[in-house]
Amino acid sequence: MAYALITGSNKGIGKYIAIELAAKGYDLLLVARNENDLATVAKEITGQYKVKVAYLSSDLSKADAAKNVYDWCVRENYLPAIQVLVNNAGYGVSGLFMNHDIAAHTAMMQVNMQALVEMCYYFIPHLQKQSQAYLLNIASSAAYQAVPYLSAYAASKAFVLNFSRGLRYELKNTSVSVTCVSPGSTDTAFAERAGVNSPKAVKMAAKVNMTPEVVAQMAVKAMFAKKTELITGWLNKLTVFFVGLMPKKFVEKTAAGIYE
Repeated sequence: MAYALITGSNKGIGKYIAIELAAKGYDLLLVARNENDLATVAKEITGQYKVKVAYLSSDLSKADAAKNVYDWCVRENYLPAIQVLVNNAGYGVSGLFMNHDIAAHTAMMQVNMQALVEMCYYFIPHLQKQSQAYLLNIASSAAYQAVPYLSAYAASKAFVLNFSRGLRYELKNTSVSVTCVSPGSTDTAFAERAGVNSPKAVKMAAKVNMTPEVVAQMAVKAMFAKKTELITGWLNKLTVFFVGLMPKKFVEKTAAGIYE
């Protein structure tokens, strides 16, 4: 059976994308930092679905991580059967930009942008050998505006969105379909890892949170439908629509009021 390779697949949206693909019969290659979490997810999936699951513990904030993932796939002979690549791994750093050391920002950008680009670079030539292949990049609804106090994170997701759209056009006459999905607030550990401690942000998120299961279902559906991009949830779509109409200064002031 064909393999799907998913980064950040030990929890949250990535885990449930893996489950969605297992339900469709795909064998899985799971990549994330925490090996214990990966083992737990692999056991859960193989206990429910008749698929193969292999996993690799890899910290994508390290400069050589994406190449190590590729080398693992070559070494274990997974590469010829990979038909789906999901670049889901990503996280944020919140607060004043200058309140964090540069290593915190560069590590985040390494995961959100550099590793994603490198995964695309290494795996696209092999995806193109398939009669049909799918590339799914996970961005964020934050990609559509500047977000003070999440400045580098929002910018990194804008990169993912625009890189994905450009790549889709370049690959339009190949067997590889590229989709970018931009979730809004989702019930994952994002806020905790990012250090979001604004009471207003936490309260608003609680009101509009989508579950990772639903976001994953929407993402996989969009990918197989070969959509260019998807913003998950009608409220997030509406927000992005109005953000495009409003003056940027007003949008940024509003966002700052939430995350400050």
